Amino acid sequence: MTSWRHDSLGASSSEPLPVVIIGNGPSGICLSYLLSGHIPYVKPGAVHPHPLLQRKLAEAPGVSILDQDLEYLSEGLEGRSQSPVALLFDALLRPDTDFGGSIDSVLSWKRQKDRAVPHLVLGRNLPGGAWHSIEGSMVTLSQGQWMSLPDLQVKDWLRKKCRGLRNSRATAGDIAHYYRDYVIKKGLSHNFVSGAVVTAVEWAKSEHGSPEVQASSPLFKVNGYLTTKDHGHQPFSLRAHNVVLATGTFDSPATLGIPGETLPFVHHDLSALEAALRAGTVNPASDPVLIVGAGLSAADAVLFARHYNIQVIHAFRRSVHDPGLVFNQLPKMLYPEYHKVQQMMRDQSILSPSPYEGYRSLPEHQPLLFKEDHQAVFQDPQGGQQLFGVSMVLVLIGSHPDLSYLPRAGADLVIDPDQPLSPKRNPIDVDPFTHESTHQEGLYALGPLAGDNFVRFVQGGALAAASSLLKKETRKPP
Repeated sequence: MTSWRHDSLGASSSEPLPVVIIGNGPSGICLSYLLSGHIPYVKPGAVHPHPLLQRKLAEAPGVSILDQDLEYLSEGLEGRSQSPVALLFDALLRPDTDFGGSIDSVLSWKRQKDRAVPHLVLGRNLPGGAWHSIEGSMVTLSQGQWMSLPDLQVKDWLRKKCRGLRNSRATAGDIAHYYRDYVIKKGLSHNFVSGAVVTAVEWAKSEHGSPEVQASSPLFKVNGYLTTKDHGHQPFSLRAHNVVLATGTFDSPATLGIPGETLPFVHHDLSALEAALRAGTVNPASDPVLIVGAGLSAADAVLFARHYNIQVIHAFRRSVHDPGLVFNQLPKMLYPEYHKVQQMMRDQSILSPSPYEGYRSLPEHQPLLFKEDHQAVFQDPQGGQQLFGVSMVLVLIGSHPDLSYLPRAGADLVIDPDQPLSPKRNPIDVDPFTHESTHQEGLYALGPLAGDNFVRFVQGGALAAASSLLKKETRKPP
């Protein structure tokens, strides 16, 4: 980090930054790339396979995508996202990927330093965010090519590392390394501050106590601390005209809310099983590991434990035939390992002989209590109680964003203020073509916080925000 960056973090009196981005995952990285003067243009002579989009692109040759009307360009596009700009950017980066094609991107990138917008990206982890917290050997749900950020394909990066995709997918460890490497290769490192924990974002106040405004722009105060090498805390305070929320959803694991869930053998993160294996506190001769949940994180834990011959009891509240189960929505050919877990869940019950040695499932079982003697109590489908001895418990039932640093934890920013924030059901309410909050000028939200849950589509939010922020810089008085 340059001395200017240290001064910006350490001095509360420093000049306000145009933009502070909270979160250094794919959304934050992509936005930093765009704000660093990397401007997308349609390649001369490129023809997009979508006739309507091609006609619109041909109307403004030589004009960057960031300077065009994103609402007009995205009109009429359809796909797997509800975000129109996400569909647009995806169509420009991967023109025919949903049809199994491999047409190159129609975009070229030009570095225009004069258009760069000064900004900082604050993150708890290394660049890549939560990807550094996922067990490295796990394979991504999305195809590897969909994990790519602009102007550096994952497959090309892997090829230079003498590695490849596995069944069109990459490992989480490779993706985490790719995102960290992307920041370095694209010259973005000076914008990134790792080990930064934001504790409060609020309106800066004037001497009279009213919200401070400069040059017709709101002014935010961002407080937090840097984690030092000796695990100490170094406070910082920043002022910014715009704040971008890009922290994803992995901050706060969902809990069951039952007695005993805070006991030391009950965990909410797969890394706890990895640590127990390294420490030797769990081994093939131990009592079973109880895994609660029927999503992909729980399936990853089952696969991980099976790889090390750890006995597993797998409990989940739904029927194995429930169409809402994610396994029932994934193509078998593309996701063979998850299909295997689904098959195990379906074929095996704790109450019948096990066709899978070391694995037993508890469909439609509700956990009631974890006891200090490592006993887990469940209610079975008939209303009776079942008791199981376990070595440890992994509760993997999802996670929630942690926006405790915002006033009222962001409750006033969501679509339905009477309901809690939910990336799938009640995200932050943003303008779909700028990703600026509809409730707070100067505040933006990207990725899962705005309802986009796949790396492939979070980049559209970055494009929308970058276009808006660049227009604000252009409008500033000299």
